[in-house]
Amino acid sequence: MATLLPPPKRQKVYHGVPEPEKEEPQPTSNIVVQFISEEDGKTLAPPVNIPANVSREGLEALVNKLSKQDEDPVPFSFHVKLPENKDAIPGAPTQVVISKSIEADVLNHPTGDFTTEDVIVVHCSPQSVFRVRPATRCSSTLSGHTSPILCANFSPTGNLLATGSGDTNVRLWDLNTETPSHVLSGHKGWVLCVEWEAMERKLASGGHDGHIRLWDPKTGSPIGDALKGHSKWITSLSWEPIHINPTAPRLASSSKDGTVRVWSTLTRRTEYTLGGHSASVNVVKWGGGSGSKGVLYTASSDRTVRIWDAESGRPLHTLKEHAHWVTTLTLNTDFVLRTGPFDHTGKKPTSDEDAQKLAKERYEALLKTTPELLISGSDDHTLFLWSPFPSSSPSSSAGQQQPNHPVTKPVARLTGHQRQISHVVFSPDGKWAASGAWDNSVRIWEGRTGKFVATLRGHVGAVYRLAWSADSRMLISASKDSTLKIWDLKTYKIKNDLPGHTDEVYCVDFVADKVVSGGRDRTVKIWKN
Repeated sequence: MATLLPPPKRQKVYHGVPEPEKEEPQPTSNIVVQFISEEDGKTLAPPVNIPANVSREGLEALVNKLSKQDEDPVPFSFHVKLPENKDAIPGAPTQVVISKSIEADVLNHPTGDFTTEDVIVVHCSPQSVFRVRPATRCSSTLSGHTSPILCANFSPTGNLLATGSGDTNVRLWDLNTETPSHVLSGHKGWVLCVEWEAMERKLASGGHDGHIRLWDPKTGSPIGDALKGHSKWITSLSWEPIHINPTAPRLASSSKDGTVRVWSTLTRRTEYTLGGHSASVNVVKWGGGSGSKGVLYTASSDRTVRIWDAESGRPLHTLKEHAHWVTTLTLNTDFVLRTGPFDHTGKKPTSDEDAQKLAKERYEALLKTTPELLISGSDDHTLFLWSPFPSSSPSSSAGQQQPNHPVTKPVARLTGHQRQISHVVFSPDGKWAASGAWDNSVRIWEGRTGKFVATLRGHVGAVYRLAWSADSRMLISASKDSTLKIWDLKTYKIKNDLPGHTDEVYCVDFVADKVVSGGRDRTVKIWKN
């Protein structure tokens, strides 16, 4: 039987309307492009001559082809740095993200800095292979707390949420069903901070009563009595990283009484107390740093940031540059340390050793290209980027820091905010940092150099808290103006506005594709796509 050809395609009929003219492809000129890796500044390929209107997807395919890696193609984001312009409006973005093509985004950029004669240097940064969908609507409003919600924290797997409130209770919420799961009562004052152990076996909460309580999240029951020792309220808590101690991680607590205590969860006693600060310690972070047991970073109202060896508690460095209280700290390893062995694939570790191995792999993968960095934010309106352990990463000798650069001097001073800094947070991949302040703005900085990238404006009240999506592509801010805003980091504009709270929003967190927020109106809201 002869092969039957399919019938010819039907011509489109324009009923009574003249057929539109075929659009001629616009003539485009060729340009020379140099692709540079954002991670180490090396060139990915020799300069290539391509048409200016090659789409962003085309550029991505080209870079994957040129860099000759036999793995699966990696998604890239591309940007071009704008030349330093003395007359530019202060606070204007310092780079252009390529979202359509070089022609549309760079050559036709309003500043007119680029022509087809220039060699266009395109910085390529590999993106995460999974993508988080932006939240657009409120899917649940959960009431239960009878006072403002002061802190909210996702569990490492993203299945549970803990919130602490002025009503002295901690509440656990099941995020899969978006329902309340347990009420943890025991504190005698406001609950100021909640922190998950990175294996999700325990939850710690710190209160205005100066006590720290440990809870079993499965049953909602307390693990023993409160840990007592601090003479004033608890300002923050931090667990020992899983890649250092998978079986029984210790807990560090900082307090208004000027001390930091490290507690053993097995004996429930203080292992040691750090007493170097002369005023309230506002934040403690347990980093992987140098040394076998990691390091403790503490920020205090005595204007200093101190770094301690977590094994013995001996002081390593004191960082003195701030002119006012240091109120917030972030590590570029925060996200990896917080989620321990759990990544976006949702695999469960089979044993403690397995968990330690997974957590160590994730931690070391991040440190391949950068040492552990730290940004401190202060009431003096500025932030500082520090690199206290430059030798902890193989790549850091690549000339990012001069060999004689003293460790206790900052890598960069991040200026631009006009009021006190309320929160600073590194993106999960460590490439960006975002800071929110009482001047109603959010600023984005390069995570490795501290260079200013863009200002995100839109809030009409102080920005209290920030959170990144796990793929580092989106940022969400919570503000005094009762809204949450999700920011698009391609255009540096608002992607989604999430109104709905009836009063100030004090806390926000981002897990998988859900956003959770709580605040003065005493409700927990869950937002999703």
